Amino acid sequence: MPPRRIRGIWKKIHSGRSRNDQVAVDIKLFLRAQLLEIKDSVTQLFQLLIQQSETHKDKLLPGYTHFQIAMPSSFGLWFGAYAESFVDDLEMLAAAYNVANKNPLGSGAGYGSSFPLNRTRTTEILHFATLNYNSVYAQMTRGKTEKFAAVGLATIAATLNKLATDCCLYLNQNFGFISFPSELTTGSSIMPHKKNPDVFELIRAKCNRIQSIPNELTLLLTNLPSGYHRDLQLTKEILFPAFEELKACLQLTVLMLSNIEIKNNILDDPKYKYLFSVEAVTALVNQGIPFREAYQQIGNQIEAGTFSFDTTKALHHTHEGSIGNLNNSEIAQLFQKVMQKFTA
Repeated sequence: MPPRRIRGIWKKIHSGRSRNDQVAVDIKLFLRAQLLEIKDSVTQLFQLLIQQSETHKDKLLPGYTHFQIAMPSSFGLWFGAYAESFVDDLEMLAAAYNVANKNPLGSGAGYGSSFPLNRTRTTEILHFATLNYNSVYAQMTRGKTEKFAAVGLATIAATLNKLATDCCLYLNQNFGFISFPSELTTGSSIMPHKKNPDVFELIRAKCNRIQSIPNELTLLLTNLPSGYHRDLQLTKEILFPAFEELKACLQLTVLMLSNIEIKNNILDDPKYKYLFSVEAVTALVNQGIPFREAYQQIGNQIEAGTFSFDTTKALHHTHEGSIGNLNNSEIAQLFQKVMQKFTA
């Protein structure tokens, strides 16, 4: 039996509290913890992308615009592009984290309490960065905080979706730029030659679904006035499963890219000769020919079928963020700056 002095204390615990502010603080604690886990998963993938970018920086592949052959790219540039994309994605996730990192406890049902609550003290105990000061607004953060988190997840999912789509294309036999071990692809029930990118197809589909969540929450919240409403109960079933889905997609992407196999000498194929048309124009410009004249001259050669370019010549791209100057260390520094926004 508990000591006499604490018997019946449970009858007093509810003083100065409401389900509204108690649930609000629980949701924020949950979201804060989940956003940190997503941040850690993104960090693991970011580090792998930078590593792969450095490892394969000298391996060229075709760049495309409009699904048409455009200019030379490299696997270093490709991996690095997705690494830097996650820097901006984490900006959104950090914004969601900082919105979740404010304490609504003590706002009661949405209008405060006549008890002399020390909300600053509970903010310190719960390790929130600050509190939602206005009691009405503290309740208005219900749903809004979830929507911020959903936007953060959707931004990361969009990058993963694009990366997965690239991998599906590059694995296609008509491209043939990359491959994966047989245990990471699937076969066909009828065609023995197939190596299907099922993992990336499922990542793509799951990430599309995650990107729909901010819109679903917007429609749920769009006609609610201030104050609590039971509609807000539904935000959990919309958002909460997405955390596990996105973490799984990030972890599987790490697994796949850790085992990616890159084809060598892709640009030796004659069908990629027009990738070097801009290089040919630049070579003429460097000889003193005006750009428009050089462009027309090379264009005429292409139309006549007489264009040729010595692809053994090194590509001299030296500006920041080009094939010859990836700036991966600078991208890593930007990543670290964003990471600091999660420590407040």
